[in-house]
Amino acid sequence: MAPPVFILLGPPGAGKGTQARLLEQDFGLVQLSTGDLLRAAVAQGTEAGRKARAVMEAGALVSDDIVLAILADRLADPDLDRGIILDGFPRTTPQAEALDALLAQRGQRVTAAISLEVDDAAMIERISGRYTCAACGEGYHDTHKRPAKAGICDHCGGTEFRRRADDKAETVRDRLTAYHAQTAPLIAHYDGRGILERVDAMASITQIRSTLAEKVAGVSA
Repeated sequence: MAPPVFILLGPPGAGKGTQARLLEQDFGLVQLSTGDLLRAAVAQGTEAGRKARAVMEAGALVSDDIVLAILADRLADPDLDRGIILDGFPRTTPQAEALDALLAQRGQRVTAAISLEVDDAAMIERISGRYTCAACGEGYHDTHKRPAKAGICDHCGGTEFRRRADDKAETVRDRLTAYHAQTAPLIAHYDGRGILERVDAMASITQIRSTLAEKVAGVSA
């Protein structure tokens, strides 16, 4: 039986990275992030990695063909025999179709595409309220997790705090709008094939983990 292939979909801040790591722990799956794959291929100096380096050094976007070549190289590695989670690819329907073709060559297919669903207004509030201690990196939130004593980090006593530039409410709103526009056709693609699973990503991390585990176990059986 071919190893399962899961695709994790979700906007910035939906918790894809956190949940992918938990799925690795729970099922022995391996998370494959497009960014990590590109960096590793460039560092290793593979043929596809050299092509990617040239494109990136020219300030251009790496083509789908190069990304697929790097992914094909990685899929040949023996540590993926329990299955993979794709994070960050595909992003468009043409990429999804190209992925289908690549997997078919290996006797594999997409087992399920899991969409982490969010409420946009709540997500904007969740992300834009985040900040961290500049000294130790401890995370806080304007609403959900304030320091016990205002202006002083509970962990290290630091008094300087930082917010990421891309966590501003307007920036988050723009990123969500772009995500929905880009991903809606992709969700329809997998829904039409009967392999789309939807998960409420506004629940707690523990609840999401439990729901994901049930879905992964169910479609892998």
